[in-house]
Amino acid sequence: MEPRLLAKDEPNLGIGYFFAAAGAILFSIKAIIVKLAYEIDVDPETLLALRLGLSLPFYLAVGFYSISGRRQKLAALPSLSLTLRAAAIGVLGMWVASYADFLGLQYIGAQFERLILATYPFFVVLFGALFFRQEVRRRGVIALAISYVGLALIFGENLSLEGRDIVLGAGLVFIAAIAFALYQLFAKDAMAEMGPRLFTCIAMVGATLAGFAQFFIGHDLGDLVVSRMAFIYGLIIAVGATVLPTFFLNAALHRIPAQDNATIAIMGPVATIVLAAIILGERMSAISIAGTVLVIAGIAWFSLSDRRG
Repeated sequence: MEPRLLAKDEPNLGIGYFFAAAGAILFSIKAIIVKLAYEIDVDPETLLALRLGLSLPFYLAVGFYSISGRRQKLAALPSLSLTLRAAAIGVLGMWVASYADFLGLQYIGAQFERLILATYPFFVVLFGALFFRQEVRRRGVIALAISYVGLALIFGENLSLEGRDIVLGAGLVFIAAIAFALYQLFAKDAMAEMGPRLFTCIAMVGATLAGFAQFFIGHDLGDLVVSRMAFIYGLIIAVGATVLPTFFLNAALHRIPAQDNATIAIMGPVATIVLAAIILGERMSAISIAGTVLVIAGIAWFSLSDRRG
């Protein structure tokens, strides 16, 4: 019986690994497109408003589908307090994190940005230990140290070449990583109560409202009428680097263990490095290569040690 069950499950696992890899690679194109948009003078606020606004209809459609399914099954809808909590968590993880990231990309390259963001699981562990009484394993601390030695190498080289802008850019992206880590921790219980699909849709609505409120502080409605190329970039970020990878990763989590999904996510920084070199012309020195290897090695060890327990 066991060999037959294993064989039966293999196609499902294969699809899960494909979805996880596709999601990681699609997420990695975001920084590339943002840097291209900055080259045609699109500001971060407008680009973020385009990302949120163009992705919102997809999430609304999925949200209405989820609510209809609950009603057909006579399942209770989320309470108002839970809905507001999910929206607030979305503001943290999908607006604060995104805006800080977009601002940071004005000052640092896509490769360095992606490596900083890739360390967010370490913040999940740190804040989980500080605020949620979660265990911190010694191997995780060692993995964190390895990755941050690598980031320090890259940061030191960039600081000597480009000055204080690197400090500002790296600091903003670290804020983005911290915000996303907190989002992961706070979202866990809300997802368990209402389901990941409906939670994601409500969180995106909250983030979109915050993003547009912030946009209109310094912009007029007419500023959303952008050039054809800027609209294309916004659409690619919204659909290709937000909607599709979100659903791919959710589909992967239904088919493969979360630890496997986290391990495959290492493909994201690698894809960004390759694409940044090909599309943006970003080159890496020997020091940057060494730092990148250390960052990815630390993340890989962290993921594998978490899987082994």
